[in-house]
Amino acid sequence: MNMLSMPFLASSGVYYAFENSDWFGKGIVLLMLVGSIVAWSIMFEKWISLKRMFSSSDAFIKSFHKKKYFAMAMIEAKKNPGPAAKIYLAAAEKIFEMYGVSEAKAAAMTATGIRPAMLGEAQLALVRAIIDKELSEQTKILESRMGMLATCVSAAPFFGLFGTVWGVMLAFCSLAERGRAEISSLAPGVAGALLTTVAGLLVAIPSLIGYNLLTSLISSLISDLENFADQMLAQLQVEQLEQEERNAASTAGTQNDSTGYQPPNRVNPTPAKVFVPTPDSDTTVINTLARGSFNDSAN
Repeated sequence: MNMLSMPFLASSGVYYAFENSDWFGKGIVLLMLVGSIVAWSIMFEKWISLKRMFSSSDAFIKSFHKKKYFAMAMIEAKKNPGPAAKIYLAAAEKIFEMYGVSEAKAAAMTATGIRPAMLGEAQLALVRAIIDKELSEQTKILESRMGMLATCVSAAPFFGLFGTVWGVMLAFCSLAERGRAEISSLAPGVAGALLTTVAGLLVAIPSLIGYNLLTSLISSLISDLENFADQMLAQLQVEQLEQEERNAASTAGTQNDSTGYQPPNRVNPTPAKVFVPTPDSDTTVINTLARGSFNDSAN
């Protein structure tokens, strides 16, 4: 058989099988055609959108790591459409609300960085909850329409099998009515029945490959977002510790200034008197001693 004639035979065989199918088999084939269009549209759309999200998130994460302070990435976050930037914006808005700083004022201060105020454990826990909530929302966006693709993967073979069983059943019923076993009377019904299985597999196989590739890409992006959320919260906590150290150093300097430390006063010692004997003093001393000796003898 000439190999060039194979496509013609395949196309004519498919047309022959479709023409000899009943209304139920034709309906399943048309349903599989619609399912194939839906599956391929989902795969193309998700692949393009995920690639854009992956590149934009990667660019923002790299930009965020280059910033010295948490609030300095505000301008880049507003320009970036990726999920990482949206997670950052959700956390930044809540933090600015705790700082008591408006968004316009915060944007004006990003050139030098906003020195963070001290946040308590409850406030940091609230920021973490906001980050987790936004991460969950972005995960839902990333996984949107994947359920429909999974349905095409799992349901298409069963529709094809159902059409095949239905067609074979009708073919044997027709054979029983004629009362004789002839291949010419059995072949059209079996061909139409097997066409539904082919249609189902043509939908399921590409959908399965695309689903696995997209799932792997989504899992990688979600992992990057979770790591970024942890790094972002860790940087915020580091800034809090630095602010606490600055506050402690400032408090210690203020206490020293208010105390007014002065060195102890120096007391000039009184010079000791030195007795220098003179002739008169010698005479006085002798008389005093003599007087004392006389008094002792008198006693």
